[in-house]
Amino acid sequence: MPAYVRAVVLAQMRRHRVFTVALAAAAVLRVVTMLGYPPARMYWYDSFAYLYNAVHLRPEQGFHPIGYPLLLRALLPFHSVEVVVAVQHAMGLATGAIVYAVLRGRGLPTWAAVAASAPVLFDASFLRLEHAVVSDTLFILLVVAATALLARRPAPTARAAAAAGLLLAGAALTRTIALPLILLVLLLLAARRVPWRRLAVLALTGLLPVAAYAAWYGAVHGRFGVTGTDGVALWARSMTFADCAVIRPPRDLAPLCPNGTVLDAAGEYVWAKESSLNRLPGGHVALNDRARAFALRAIAAQPLDDLRDVAADTALAFAWTPVAHPARTVPAFGFALGTWPLPEGQPLADQVRREYDPDLTGMRSVRPYADLLIAYQYPAYLRGPVLGAILLLGLLGALRRPGRAAALLPWAVAVTLLVAPVAVLDFDHRYVLPVVPVACLAAGLAFARPPRRAEADKPGEPPAG
Repeated sequence: MPAYVRAVVLAQMRRHRVFTVALAAAAVLRVVTMLGYPPARMYWYDSFAYLYNAVHLRPEQGFHPIGYPLLLRALLPFHSVEVVVAVQHAMGLATGAIVYAVLRGRGLPTWAAVAASAPVLFDASFLRLEHAVVSDTLFILLVVAATALLARRPAPTARAAAAAGLLLAGAALTRTIALPLILLVLLLLAARRVPWRRLAVLALTGLLPVAAYAAWYGAVHGRFGVTGTDGVALWARSMTFADCAVIRPPRDLAPLCPNGTVLDAAGEYVWAKESSLNRLPGGHVALNDRARAFALRAIAAQPLDDLRDVAADTALAFAWTPVAHPARTVPAFGFALGTWPLPEGQPLADQVRREYDPDLTGMRSVRPYADLLIAYQYPAYLRGPVLGAILLLGLLGALRRPGRAAALLPWAVAVTLLVAPVAVLDFDHRYVLPVVPVACLAAGLAFARPPRRAEADKPGEPPAG
């Protein structure tokens, strides 16, 4: 490292010594996680589908767009899922650093900025998430980085708008739930009278990559789109309330009515062999359009029932003790002693082992590191009521304190990330985690100082400085 770079780094570490200590402690926790649970946590079938798509880059017809496989493809030369989760742990640290940097840049006291970054740095749920071969950690980093760029000033510069658009496009191509975020931030920035050219830049950089991928998807699968199972997900959501005596579906949609099968979570209907969708021939992709048509009819016929179920499932995020939803899952406190072998007799898992990581094995616990994490996870968990208080703090602070309107953008992003997954499929504790750093950013911005006059771009004028 050149001497001048080292000097700059040391100066910044001294200036932000409290956060440097916090970041170092968070890094140690991530090293302990990798030592305690080698090589990585694998989800069937998601992790294997991602790794397969990384080797054979093409649009998947199912639930997974191309964003996360592109990251895995970049790491393919290492042929190691341990390298993958090491990179993801670094992403978790970077997410916390972004929250801290934005809030300190807006004059928040050091202790408050460190506190706002603490959940993503120290919550055991984030440690587990980063240690899994799933897309969530990348998604969180992209959303937080985009939101931070747009919230730093009342009117983002054209360069910041372009970068935020690209980051949101990347988030949408990692998890499709980010697609409405592009429209959301455009509407919020327009309400703040951001110059239309900057809005146009954000719209183009946000939507063009998604459109290009949708065209590629269409060239491969014969249908313009990002995934081929959005209708199946919405159909599953409707199964918790659908009453075909009220909906009166046409003959071609009637076989998708509830068939008496009762499951304890909407998402379970996607995979349950006994559900009406899975009793029909053709598979999810072939039935996707019919499933969407049925779901939209159900929502139109029973809007209050849909809202009731979405509200009830969203409320699970605010429980003090994590609720198992569905009952077969472990919602939190998932560090344990044991071994978790790879699925046997699954061609996809065998192919991933051959092509991506020849040394891939099931995850196992290693003592004493696992013992430390098992004890750590119980106090290091953001309880639901605390998350609710953070969201309320961000909203009330933004509405009641003049000059804090910038907090409304991350607050709206956080609420959208909380409600949208439930509205289009179901509640999952994994899906709540992206809400946390954005909600903390909103709460911090609500009580940060207003931007200096030179920082506050006036509509129609170039950015100062």
